[in-house]
Amino acid sequence: MKLKEEFITHETDGEQIMVCAGTSFNGIVKSNKTAAFIVDCLKTDTTSAKIIEKMLVQYDVSKKTITADVQKIIDKLRSIGALDE
Repeated sequence: MKLKEEFITHETDGEQIMVCAGTSFNGIVKSNKTAAFIVDCLKTDTTSAKIIEKMLVQYDVSKKTITADVQKIIDKLRSIGALDE
């Protein structure tokens, strides 16, 4: 899975925003640091398992918590049509 190219991210003052340059979504998505990390991982073709492994290295949080967070963000991105799968 991968973030669709029409979704563009920009980071300013420690906050990531994402906008759609196409017609599939009309709005702005603000991301906290965890969501931004996941979105950045999705800029290249990846899997949920690979994102979870990267987060386990980056954050001192349980695998259960990370897995739930990754699934929540991926589900949200799917709901707005932001992912190529």
